[in-house]
Amino acid sequence: MASLKFTVDNNSNILKYHQLVDAIIDSISRNELTVGEMLPSVNQLMKESHLSRDTVFKAYAELKQRGIVESVPNRGYFVAKKITRVFLFLDTFKAYKEVLYGSFRKHLSKDINLDLNFHHYNIRVFETIINDAVGKYTRYVVMNFDHMRVPEIIRRIPTEQLLIIDWKIHSLPEHSYIAQDFGKSVYHCLSKSITKIRKYQRFIYYYPSFTYHPKESIDYFKKFCVEMSIPCKIIYEQADFRIKKGDLYFLVSDRTLVMFLDQCHKKNLTPGEDVGVISYNETPMKKYVESGISVISTDFELMGQKAAEFVNSGKKIKYIVPTTLKIRSSL
Repeated sequence: MASLKFTVDNNSNILKYHQLVDAIIDSISRNELTVGEMLPSVNQLMKESHLSRDTVFKAYAELKQRGIVESVPNRGYFVAKKITRVFLFLDTFKAYKEVLYGSFRKHLSKDINLDLNFHHYNIRVFETIINDAVGKYTRYVVMNFDHMRVPEIIRRIPTEQLLIIDWKIHSLPEHSYIAQDFGKSVYHCLSKSITKIRKYQRFIYYYPSFTYHPKESIDYFKKFCVEMSIPCKIIYEQADFRIKKGDLYFLVSDRTLVMFLDQCHKKNLTPGEDVGVISYNETPMKKYVESGISVISTDFELMGQKAAEFVNSGKKIKYIVPTTLKIRSSL
């Protein structure tokens, strides 16, 4: 008979039977309980964990209903299947992250349990949630961000269980990653549309103070404009973001795209004719807004699919998801 370390948290808002369900699932996902092993008897759990008979029966009934355990008359309860628990840690939940999340879930094996969390670029939240998650999951899929403490924190996750996605900043050589390139890819995408870009008087990159977009894109934007002899400007303050007829704008935040469209309507300027705009990150709506907003974007559907492949197989991966420019009427 398998041993199970379980202590009721009387201060928790989680019902006692559900605490027991979670504890058994955690033990199976950590291979402390394996398929075919007998679980502690109802009487044993009642005695060791100070639970009522009804609470234990309710927990085992829930596990049976999920197909996680099975009962054998006159013998007891046994682990019926292996459980893979996955920890998905995103920065924020925006429209393009919804595409990533949907693809990830779609391609996961059906018997995988997924927990979704967000850090919102807050290092305290990032550390607290990871500390709480370590040891409880089979795979960890994490979006890093640019903070000096991130490397120290993600080292607490076993290397073979960790996948870094979207931005491979602070990844180590031994880490698996599925990421996009924010520098060279921007340069190449813009280079392929040089004729359309040249029809504008200036190319302006608005990098607002509230964005966490990788700053390497600024360097490659400058490189592109200098090497192609494109008059350009980089602005950081909202007070300087006053659109002007004949200019092309590169926007890495959807909030700034809304500002751009608001100014177009107020000034009676038509995107793609009077002014141009290239937005970063594809969303389902951008192909329809103002007859289509041109975007530089990676393939978030593919990113989600590749991340699911890592979880399903456990095989190490280092993959850069292609980034493309989708030309629509706004350019």
